[in-house]
Amino acid sequence: MYQHFFKRLFDFIISLLAIICLSPLLTIVMVLLYFANEGAGIFFFQERPGLKGRIFKVIKFKTMNEKRGADGNLLPDLLRITKVGKFVRATSLDELPQLFNVLIGDMALIGPRPLLKQYLPLYSSEQMRRHDVRPGISGWAQVNGRNNLTWTEKFKLDVWYVENVSLALDIKIIFLTFMKVFKRESINNTEAANRNITESNFDGTN
Repeated sequence: MYQHFFKRLFDFIISLLAIICLSPLLTIVMVLLYFANEGAGIFFFQERPGLKGRIFKVIKFKTMNEKRGADGNLLPDLLRITKVGKFVRATSLDELPQLFNVLIGDMALIGPRPLLKQYLPLYSSEQMRRHDVRPGISGWAQVNGRNNLTWTEKFKLDVWYVENVSLALDIKIIFLTFMKVFKRESINNTEAANRNITESNFDGTN
């Protein structure tokens, strides 16, 4: 009952309240990114597979400008990520626009993280079960090792979540997510560096 009705209602109410309460912070971040990105835009949109594999556009704050070299090609990521962008990523503020994805029903607050659509053919039938629920802003894998896990381990945790969805579990994950963001846990030095300078990783950040 919770998974098929109350979870969506819970997500809608909480995401709406969060957007309202966080609107001053969202506005400040948008203004800072507007100037820092030098005309590259504020938001980053990317197609991801959602519930039952349906493709939707995930929304994040854009943390890189679009400066190009003399050859007309984009400069390396290290030269395009801004100081504001680094801070926004380090504090996970870049994920906040996904509250709008939750509000319209593309995502849930809690669920398997939506990955790039080109990886769909690589999933096993068991791993594809992660799409039996809406993807989430945070998930069971994110609070159980996050970037310290292999992708195989993450997929196993995603499937476990699908099999054990409950209100109590979602509340637990929300609490643990806040704790990990506050303490900045489960991000090793290599991953932190990669996250700050690349947009071509498995999760496709920008």
